[in-house]
Amino acid sequence: MAPLCDVQGLILRSYGMDCAAFFLLRVETAAAARRSLGALPITPASLWDQKPPYCVNVGLTFEGLAALGVAADSLKSFPEEFAAGAFARCAEVGDVGSCSPEKWEYGLGQPGLHALVLLFTQDDDIRNTQVAALRQALLGEGGWSETALLPGDVLPGSTAHFGYRDGFSQPTINCGLGNPVSDKQPVAPLGEFLLGYPSQFEQFTYPVPTPPQLGQNGSFMVLRILEQDCAAFEALISSANDRHGIEGELLAAKLVGRWRNGTPLSVSPESDSSAQPLQLAALNQYDYAPTSENPSAYDDRRGYRCPIGSHMRRANPRSAMIAGNGGSRHRIVRRGVPYGPPYDPANPNDGIKRGLLGLFIGASIKDQFEFLMSEWVNGSTFAPGIYGTTDPIIGNSSPAANKFVIPLENAKPIVIDEFPCLVSTRGSAYTFLPSITSLRYICGA
Repeated sequence: MAPLCDVQGLILRSYGMDCAAFFLLRVETAAAARRSLGALPITPASLWDQKPPYCVNVGLTFEGLAALGVAADSLKSFPEEFAAGAFARCAEVGDVGSCSPEKWEYGLGQPGLHALVLLFTQDDDIRNTQVAALRQALLGEGGWSETALLPGDVLPGSTAHFGYRDGFSQPTINCGLGNPVSDKQPVAPLGEFLLGYPSQFEQFTYPVPTPPQLGQNGSFMVLRILEQDCAAFEALISSANDRHGIEGELLAAKLVGRWRNGTPLSVSPESDSSAQPLQLAALNQYDYAPTSENPSAYDDRRGYRCPIGSHMRRANPRSAMIAGNGGSRHRIVRRGVPYGPPYDPANPNDGIKRGLLGLFIGASIKDQFEFLMSEWVNGSTFAPGIYGTTDPIIGNSSPAANKFVIPLENAKPIVIDEFPCLVSTRGSAYTFLPSITSLRYICGA
């Protein structure tokens, strides 16, 4: 069991805070940058009796580790995909065409990002105070320069911009913290999300960057700035009945795999109100096929309840049969917060950018984030019966090629085609989440 006091809290727990601000930083003077970084009040994963007013975590890019003075031999011990960085690995995850680095914002489509400092706060007043304090601490000595500050806020009802209740589908990790919204999947071994422990693959532990005080108890995190086209989504739903003969809210549920209030299609395929209304703790208690952990699950291997190609099923296939199998071997921790104000359907073309500041965490960027994006989200052979399709929500294919199949029992499937891209990548970064010990090592404390 990992010492929780040495692990950055963001890896193993959700803070459940309403406001956030992400600093994008560049090292200007290494010695001063190390001093200020070492003095940050990093939030560990330790249990707390009362939620603090704010939490702070930090991720460092490969360039950032080098700029801070990490030795060349240590840098060589990091995985090649992390060393290459997000803009060099864009083809592997589908960031091409309209999602390519040429379209990215905040300078993320080119070298130069060294660190992310992530601030989460209980309210806007605390955020304003702590943003000012962090700016003074990081920039006051000239060690860092600020490339951008990305604010985010939880929307009313804890929804995302397309109107879906969000934030509760997380793996249960064997770390002693539990999961307030657990699922029926096997408990994830600690080494699936933290370096230095047995992983999800039998008799395999991911290599720890050297020396051990640098890599042990660390993890990797991918930042994704995902812009959502709310007007296009609502137009697609509004035209569903006329174009495809399916009611709009039902199509919305089929695309995502849940009704907008969070009720899974696998539990309630006809209505967002199940026979017994679901509490938050029950919204993750479902599967797509019966298993020993969940023998009462509906057998939905053909996707009559929840389409095989839906967003939720592609992002987390649970026990469903998929290409290569192994639905429980590529899980990922999802954190993040929406940016931009709530969408107003009465003013669809307001020109305001909206989306998600997504954080995706795991012990291996390649086996978790990149596998998920290449094989499940954008892979055309994700599962039998939906060849040639991508994730209808976050997949990247041209509108002319977009296709989503809704299987029907004893009837021809409904095919939704030629719909617009709904989510576009506007920035990405690969970072290392060092342990508290590692931060002291990097900063020379």
